[in-house]
Amino acid sequence: MTTTSQQTDQTTDPTTELIDLHPPAADMQQLVRIGLNRCPRQLPAWFLYDEEGSRLFDRICQLPEYSLTRTEIALLEARAPEIAAAIGDGVIIEFGAGSAKKVGPLLDAIHPAAYVALDISAEHLRKATTALQQSHPGVPMLGICCDHSTLTALPEHPLLRDQRRIGFFPGSSLGNFEQHDAVRVLRHFKQLLRGGPLLLGLDQPKSKIRLEAAYNDATGISADFARNLLHRLNADLGANFDPQCFAYQARWQADQQRVEMALISSCNQVVRIAGDRWTFECDEPLITEYSLKYSPERAVALAQQAGWRWVRRWHDPDDDLSLHLLEAPD
Repeated sequence: MTTTSQQTDQTTDPTTELIDLHPPAADMQQLVRIGLNRCPRQLPAWFLYDEEGSRLFDRICQLPEYSLTRTEIALLEARAPEIAAAIGDGVIIEFGAGSAKKVGPLLDAIHPAAYVALDISAEHLRKATTALQQSHPGVPMLGICCDHSTLTALPEHPLLRDQRRIGFFPGSSLGNFEQHDAVRVLRHFKQLLRGGPLLLGLDQPKSKIRLEAAYNDATGISADFARNLLHRLNADLGANFDPQCFAYQARWQADQQRVEMALISSCNQVVRIAGDRWTFECDEPLITEYSLKYSPERAVALAQQAGWRWVRRWHDPDDDLSLHLLEAPD
């Protein structure tokens, strides 16, 4: 993906800055063509996270069925001093920061030289870093709106110059990538961090009933989150999707150790996107995202395959999820 412009926008706090490297609409259109030519059809998971999608995901994180966020925050709060001692000093770079509500315990324990948040939604990122800056006024902050999985290099910036880099990738967001892509992303992060460590949060396999409830909540917010993808394509690329002609489905696929989330066409229909015509058959799925779950053993193997040295993990009392510390080989 090629980025053609870079814009810097100062917020009201002089220590908080936003650099906008969001992929242009032309790149999104090409990714749609690639995704809709796949079988089954699948679009990049980051398409879900425009401003409205990010807002809906924040609501999902508060639902009783979706315990991942609460559990991970509690684990970070309980083990932050121990994690900080193992990680050391530097600049914290959070990939896919979202609302930036998980990094607080690390900021308190590490006292980093700076905090750099990467996320795909510029407005959501602006609000998140502004709120975080108010609660941590002593930590200089920088937001970078981008697709962190394809960003070729972090922008040149005084907060990053000559600083040791500490990666933070919580929320089991790596699970949105199929395994071969997850390996690629971890290798990519190793290059961006220039020898610095990575603290990686991964959700672990659970019962089918529990997982499907977490990704298809009773209030329907997960369905609204998925259908918002179609609203975004209509707004950004001039598509003519009727979101009500697609049903939402979340299924645990035990053989793949993942939850598959999809919008299922409820009829035969033709959709136009930026001048292209796409035919959807009745019951045909459009995959919106996967959420792969990693046992501790599988997580170690994944890290090693990506060229990282696995150091240790921390887990919650029920051993539902893990924080893995990875280091670049000497």
